[in-house]
Amino acid sequence: MAAPIRVLIVDDSAFVRDVLRDALEQAPGIEVVGEATNGVQAVEMARALSPHLITMDLEMPIMGGLQAIEAIMRSKAVPILVISDVAHADNAMEALALGALEVMQKPDFTSLKGGQFVQRVRLLAGVPVLTRLRSRAAPVCPLPAPALPHRTAPSPPPAAVAPGGAKLPGPVFAIASSTGGTQVLAQILAALSPDFAGSVLIAQHISDGFAAGLAEWLAHLCPLPVRIATQGERVQRGEVLISPSEFHMSVKPDGTVFLAPPEPKDLYHPSCDVLLSSVAQVFGARSVGIILTGMGRDGAAGMGHIRQAGGTTIAQDEASSVIYGMNRLAVERGHVQHIVALGDLAMTMQRLAAQRLS
Repeated sequence: MAAPIRVLIVDDSAFVRDVLRDALEQAPGIEVVGEATNGVQAVEMARALSPHLITMDLEMPIMGGLQAIEAIMRSKAVPILVISDVAHADNAMEALALGALEVMQKPDFTSLKGGQFVQRVRLLAGVPVLTRLRSRAAPVCPLPAPALPHRTAPSPPPAAVAPGGAKLPGPVFAIASSTGGTQVLAQILAALSPDFAGSVLIAQHISDGFAAGLAEWLAHLCPLPVRIATQGERVQRGEVLISPSEFHMSVKPDGTVFLAPPEPKDLYHPSCDVLLSSVAQVFGARSVGIILTGMGRDGAAGMGHIRQAGGTTIAQDEASSVIYGMNRLAVERGHVQHIVALGDLAMTMQRLAAQRLS
């Protein structure tokens, strides 16, 4: 019989600790090994109890969650799931930059919400994380290393044309991302040049309420405009649009954004497959699909559609992925043309976008 997943709960609120503990103790194969009410206790208990996963609040007395995450990641790294209010979305993004794997809104813990929480605990508990031997003063998002000569990407093909004959912006980069992807997006977008000639559309799996905080955080790092996509706006060259988590983002044939609410059966919010497939259909050979680190199957089929449409497909390599899951599946299915290290992704995008439309 497999050993139980050992979870340390860290939260200032006794009510929240009770709700989290009840949800976990009702799940087979999970053991709550301790509860902490502040960051100092969290660091000490993480070292003493060796949990497989820590649920971490951010707003606590004595030592807050951000400081605790940093200390844990620098001493003995543990997978960390941040449980936070949407009002603290900016701190949640910093927590991800410091090494936390995912963030969830403090839910109402109906049976559905509680089930989602337990599912995330099971998935994240087995993720290997590395101890970070850097000081807080070090940059969170260093610029990528120069691209290796053998990782060159092809030149972009001719411009896409809308049904009415108007040229659509291109190339259009559709990025699929999940667990660990926020840090990757930060590094990629920070390294793009202000005159980047492509359009960037992103589907990042994230809990409801936190996409706006992600967009704001990335906007401070990226020289291009970054914002949450809105219904009916046109895809523009030199802009980054992020799908709201509450909707699936796609592109209509006229080059405008369409946001559709997910079906109850949909596992992933927002859907990477929906975005990638629509970009393939509208932009054809001018589409570039990039699939990053993450768990699950979302994005693999969409990458196949981009390749079938004559576009370019790129996957983040295994060595730089927090979880080699979504990208691995796309590679195994034969949908990926180029496997690229994190440090080379931005420069690969720059090369593809270098040929501007006439």
